[in-house]
Amino acid sequence: MFNVQKINLEGYEFLTYEVYLPKTTLLVVTNEVGYIMCAALDIDFFNTTPKLIEREIIAGRAEGVRTIEQLLEAPLAKITIAAEALGIVPGVTTGKEALVIMAKSVQ
Repeated sequence: MFNVQKINLEGYEFLTYEVYLPKTTLLVVTNEVGYIMCAALDIDFFNTTPKLIEREIIAGRAEGVRTIEQLLEAPLAKITIAAEALGIVPGVTTGKEALVIMAKSVQ
């Protein structure tokens, strides 16, 4: 089972995805630039695989979250190299702040 919804953050539209899996829920919030996820995302893989580094994937991961609301409010524990280049700071930037930074990067 899954749930998809549109949300608006500071005038920018994003899609939220909740995928209900056995004993866990996969959480994702995305736009055309990048995305944030729960701890199911392996940031180290993106940052250490040469072909993925070249793709400049913009993504961040929050840990210990169980809902989209918690994902938006939590500081991102890990981010990709490309997310850091936009000014997203691990341990400081919340999911919501990171998404707005991503959206503003295409203006």
